[in-house]
Amino acid sequence: MTTPRGEQQLRQHTAGVDPLAALRGPGDPECDVFLTGTVFLDIIFTGLDSAPVRGTETWARGMGSSPGGVANMATALARLGLRTHLAAAFGDDHYGDYCRDALEQGEGIDLSRSRTVPGWHSPVTVSMAYEGERTMVSHGHEAPGTAVGELPEYPPPARAAVASLVPGRREPWVAGAARRSTRIFADVGWDDTGRWDLTALADLEHCEAFLPNAEEAMRYTGTTCPRAAARALAEKVPLAVVTLGAEGAYAVDSRTGETAEVPAIEVAALDPTGAGDVFVAGFVTGTLAGWPLADRLAFAGLTAALSVQEFGGSLSAPGWVEVAAWWEYVQECTDQDPAALRRYAFLESLLPAPIRPWPLRRAVPTIGFRRPA
Repeated sequence: MTTPRGEQQLRQHTAGVDPLAALRGPGDPECDVFLTGTVFLDIIFTGLDSAPVRGTETWARGMGSSPGGVANMATALARLGLRTHLAAAFGDDHYGDYCRDALEQGEGIDLSRSRTVPGWHSPVTVSMAYEGERTMVSHGHEAPGTAVGELPEYPPPARAAVASLVPGRREPWVAGAARRSTRIFADVGWDDTGRWDLTALADLEHCEAFLPNAEEAMRYTGTTCPRAAARALAEKVPLAVVTLGAEGAYAVDSRTGETAEVPAIEVAALDPTGAGDVFVAGFVTGTLAGWPLADRLAFAGLTAALSVQEFGGSLSAPGWVEVAAWWEYVQECTDQDPAALRRYAFLESLLPAPIRPWPLRRAVPTIGFRRPA
């Protein structure tokens, strides 16, 4: 049975495009995707011509702020119409209030399994974007009571969950979710130990899909080619997806033997913050909707490309409004390759008119504006 909260979220999501509409039925889990992790306050400076120089003051032409960390992926999933539940700790400072409000009220993300920690200040990341890249400085302390093993052992019944794998660490909730038939998608960060031992990713055994970038995939498999790395990873996980940066993405489904590769969309990148999270969100959306593998790669790559044209992580995560606007624009361009357009023709059936208006309450590009009385 859908709770009042679930009904409210369902109305919010189906006001636009619900990619799972044809699959929903009585008895379905209220949650489409479950996530847990650390929420940062992201402060992003853009419009820098080069990296800051020691001993000088540098002025940025643009600035934004938004919830970051795991909030990047949660926001991307919610904006694509999935019922998203996030379990995280929030400080009781203004930053924590801002992040909670932006996610719960602005994006419709279910935070009922999250908690506010008295006296704990929110983690903060300052990101400086220049020359298509970024430099980040972060500060924070682990929230009290969030030691390894404290995270939810049994998350809510969900269609899917996204886990960030850490070498040498096993998160009990991942195995618990897998036992309840939740489909686990996993990404991974840089291995600071330098060992790059695939067997150290203990929770990989519970995952349906693993989505590292090319450098991570090659280091974990000891290969020199990202496509060979994907094939090697497919021996360990049912579906291996390796992102290739400007070349696109390559995937191997070991269950069917199918492979797919889709080139990237050329865009002028303003800020790549959160692009990897957006890619995962797009791929999860297509997988839950039952799309062909190549369409899932194309959609994930498209959403990631749209995100880097704006600043910030969760700020720039595209929704169906942005996808529809892009599709309308490229079809009107006379210099488009017809074959390239056909690659995205599957969008036609996903973008009914009218598209939901731009949400009235999203993360705003600064903190603390007072609301009108």
